[in-house]
Amino acid sequence: MRKADLVAAIAEKTGVQKVDVLVTLESFFKEVKGSLSQGENVYVRGFGSFVIKKRAQKVGRHIKENKAIVIPEHYIPAFKPAKVFVEQVKENVTTAPNEEKID
Repeated sequence: MRKADLVAAIAEKTGVQKVDVLVTLESFFKEVKGSLSQGENVYVRGFGSFVIKKRAQKVGRHIKENKAIVIPEHYIPAFKPAKVFVEQVKENVTTAPNEEKID
């Protein structure tokens, strides 16, 4: 499902115009990005948490030059689904979306 599909589905179920749904969705994304960039986690009860994770410093390799390089510690955004959300997916999904059943 893409963003356009999500907007269309929400608009159809709620009766709100697609433009208004898109503006609301974009505002939500903007607020989440803004909060995470300021180091503040976002918690949505029953859905999940958008959190900042710290990646430790590590040694990597520059393949073309065959040199070891130091990758400094950094922070990345992550999503942790709520337990209710995980259980609902486990109950309803029987195969992965790209997985084919072999008989």
